Amino acid sequence: MKLSDKRVLVTGGAGLVGSHLAKRLAADNHVVVADDLSKGDRDRVTGDAEFVQADMTDPDDVAEVVTEDLDVVFHFAAYTDTNYDDDRKLFEENGAMTYNVLERMDEVGVDKIAFTSSSTVYGEAPMPTPEDYAPLEPISIYGSSKLADESLISTYAHSYGMQAWVYRFANIVGPHQRGNVVPDFIEKLLDDPETLTILGNGRQEKSYLHVEDCIDAMCHVVEHADDDLNIYNLGTRTTTSVNAIADIVSDEMGLDPDYEYTGGDRGWTGDVPKMRLSIEKLSALGWEPPTSSDDAVRRATRQLHEELR
Repeated sequence: MKLSDKRVLVTGGAGLVGSHLAKRLAADNHVVVADDLSKGDRDRVTGDAEFVQADMTDPDDVAEVVTEDLDVVFHFAAYTDTNYDDDRKLFEENGAMTYNVLERMDEVGVDKIAFTSSSTVYGEAPMPTPEDYAPLEPISIYGSSKLADESLISTYAHSYGMQAWVYRFANIVGPHQRGNVVPDFIEKLLDDPETLTILGNGRQEKSYLHVEDCIDAMCHVVEHADDDLNIYNLGTRTTTSVNAIADIVSDEMGLDPDYEYTGGDRGWTGDVPKMRLSIEKLSALGWEPPTSSDDAVRRATRQLHEELR
């Protein structure tokens, strides 16, 4: 499906990835952004997009924004385990959002959906992890909720005549991000340039993709993958350790802090300490990440430092 002259809904469009996608698509499409602003920021939404404050757990709000004239829904609205401390509510409300959106789409005849899933659906899997790896054994409530959402989308794709694109993200970094490792380190060092506290042992190692490259990959997948259900990993071929992120952030800020560690091999309950996704399927579709994981972290650090200082 070509992403031009379309009417597009982006749920969670005031968040990191959603706001960047809405800005990109608004140049050639009519874009409606729906967000309850519980963790998104209204200022992130480009002036070229129509904004509606809406809660995807509320069927009435969903009915307001999922209308029959839409061509495609990019469903990004979700709670994460880094900004939500009620596990039951996180699982139930993530599922409710996705079910409400799918149910309303089916009701009004909108048949194309793109969904942001996560590498966390794999759990602690061999690396690089391909899309057909099984069994999927998430170790966090967030990962479990994303896997449940994927199952709902699969059902609607196979049994209700929808076409779906599911993105399993590596770690996405870039401007306007909050609550993740890069902005966390910057904020800590702005507060105390002498010492940096690192969760875990610092040897956790994951793939990082810059949000602008992520948007490129997402659009490429929608425009080139045409099965009923299209599942693609989005990431880089390389990884960056938490210690390396600390080094990059310190270097970009011109600091040389002492590192202190909370200990253990993971940063929090449910944290997958090592992750690298196979992107061979994405590469076969014609898209390659233009930079390494380290370069993505460094670029994001420069942008976030400028925002936060």
